Amino acid sequence: MPFIKGNLLSSKMEQKAENQLLLDTIPVYLRAADVLTLISSGVVNSSYLAALKNLTNFSDEIISNWLNINVKTYRSYKKPKTAIKADIQEHTVMLLALMKHGIEVFGSNEELEKWLQAENFQLGKTKPIDYLNTISGIKFIDDRLTGMEYGDNA
Repeated sequence: MPFIKGNLLSSKMEQKAENQLLLDTIPVYLRAADVLTLISSGVVNSSYLAALKNLTNFSDEIISNWLNINVKTYRSYKKPKTAIKADIQEHTVMLLALMKHGIEVFGSNEELEKWLQAENFQLGKTKPIDYLNTISGIKFIDDRLTGMEYGDNA
């Protein structure tokens, strides 16, 4: 059994390193041209969904809700070599960039996730997480993060 455990640990470490390399390719501030280039190049695949899952502590149900798909479809998209629709690719890239930006602002995933899940007075007592199911909502929350960087209360 130690051999299997070692292989599993090695596999997890390799996956984490692969996720980090992938995340390093996603800029914190995305322009529409950056997103379109990523999508048209065909590089956005199941590993991007895995990176999103590994970057956050959110459940498959929450992430599938952001992507406006059911959990079963989300889980099938996480399988290697599965074709992912362009709108899901776009949404995934935008969410990854938002999460990276939020971690920069808050210093950790945990603090970002607390902020995302807390009712926010500046947002009409809505939770920031409730905006992540649309591209406009992601941009809106990203703007709030930028404002926080410059001393805005959000």
